[in-house]
Amino acid sequence: MILTELTTVSAAALPVVEFKAHLRMGTGFSDEGAEDGLLESLLRAAMAAVEAWTGKVLLARDFRWVLAAWRGGEGMTLPVAPVRAITAVKLVDLLDWEDTVDPGRYRLEPDTHRPRMRPTGSAFPGVPRGGKIVIDFAAGFGPAWSDIPADLGQAVLLLAGHYYDYRHEARPGEGVIPYGVSALIERWRSIRITGGRT
Repeated sequence: MILTELTTVSAAALPVVEFKAHLRMGTGFSDEGAEDGLLESLLRAAMAAVEAWTGKVLLARDFRWVLAAWRGGEGMTLPVAPVRAITAVKLVDLLDWEDTVDPGRYRLEPDTHRPRMRPTGSAFPGVPRGGKIVIDFAAGFGPAWSDIPADLGQAVLLLAGHYYDYRHEARPGEGVIPYGVSALIERWRSIRITGGRT
């Protein structure tokens, strides 16, 4: 299984101004904006960490999921949530010939934690021997920072602030989540014990 992010979050979608207010940075100085690049990087790192811990895509992006076989004939759980739409499904053979699956043969079953792709008939179409399945989909709470649930947005700001405070310190082996962040994201974490089969 390979999950690839096809689009990235634009700098304009990141809450740099809100992050500056969170850090209580001064305004009106001649060097205002000098640290915007650093703040953007810290926000991206914090957002990636929160997404990894929760399995949730915060800001809308497009993804590609490549599999060797279907995970269950009655449907399979998609690797991240929330999924907004399945945009394409292709079956690819050993020679890289692609066959686009008719969108009428599958459907998205939306869910905040475990969105599923289900066949509309009795089963998904067969995968060519030695081939693969390529699923393109759009995921995320929305394109704007205001679309993200408040607790997840606050977790990103807290974690980015933590990264900002300790940006000059190297602490090998310390991958501890600050308590405030872990408390905010706990209800969003999804525990998968089925390996994505159901």
